[in-house]
Amino acid sequence: MSALTPTSQTQDAVLIGIRILDLTRLLPGPFATQILCDLGAEVVKIEDEGAGDYSRFTPPLTSDGQGVFFHSLNRGKKSIVLNLRSSDGRAQFLALAKDADIVIEGFRPGVMTKLGLSAETLLKHNPRLIVCSISGYGQDGPLALRAGHDINYLALAGVLSAQSRPQPLPLQVADLVGGAWSAVGQILAALLRRQRTGSGCYIDVSMGDNSYA
Repeated sequence: MSALTPTSQTQDAVLIGIRILDLTRLLPGPFATQILCDLGAEVVKIEDEGAGDYSRFTPPLTSDGQGVFFHSLNRGKKSIVLNLRSSDGRAQFLALAKDADIVIEGFRPGVMTKLGLSAETLLKHNPRLIVCSISGYGQDGPLALRAGHDINYLALAGVLSAQSRPQPLPLQVADLVGGAWSAVGQILAALLRRQRTGSGCYIDVSMGDNSYA
């Protein structure tokens, strides 16, 4: 397990002692786990043996040949490579999940189930685990499997039509507000609930649905 760019943390950070397994890529998930990391959580970024997180190689690049965007969203996290399609990779992930507090993923709906790592499976291995999925339109419903980007979620929510001349916003609002910050808020609430009940839970974050709010 290697460490990415370090970040400073004080020993009284509120999430010291919380371990997060981060399966996300690009912006919404990594931004969410970066916030939680900055609050003191130990974040283990898990990438596959292929491309991994695509933002690693998205320009502009730093002197180490990796993206500035990647470094800004993954500082202070630990990093490992696992092939979740293999039985050994799944076994290693389940072993990590048994001692983790949070798993956060951003795959298409159904992918975790195909991998044998559904929320139900993970919660059986660790009943105190908080499992969070971030997707465009949630895990079920008529749009669940539709591909989408920030502008699609904002258009469906009516945000673009509220402008005198519909055009992309200068900030990825749905990704950050509907995805990342929504996930952070619900995860923190789930941690408080677990203190009271002793039980974990599953969180389904839909960037499209949250854009309506």
